[in-house]
Amino acid sequence: MFYIMCKSKISNGVVTGKELYYQGSIKIDMDIIEKSGMVPGEMVDVLNVNNGARITTYIIPGESGSGEISLNGPASRFFEIGDNIIVLSSCIIDEKEAKDWKKKSIRLKDNNKTIELVE
Repeated sequence: MFYIMCKSKISNGVVTGKELYYQGSIKIDMDIIEKSGMVPGEMVDVLNVNNGARITTYIIPGESGSGEISLNGPASRFFEIGDNIIVLSSCIIDEKEAKDWKKKSIRLKDNNKTIELVE
């Protein structure tokens, strides 16, 4: 048996930009991507704490240290600059791995410039 598990979580993110006429995706500061255990191109769910929207898209890397989190393409219609978001990535693991599974979780502060590991 296999399980779909939460692999990584970014909480307390703040949308810093949006661009409607773009092919799609979420651009995230590369430092945040690396600390979260996510990778460019990975499919993620993005949850908008302000309005309850939930979309699926893929990550593209933003400039390291910029604090950028921007929604692009049609997904940008569900988010406004300043909205608080959560980004979740998933993985598929087997039953043996699931018993001891722990997701990697980070919390952002200071307009996405401070990254805290959450235990």
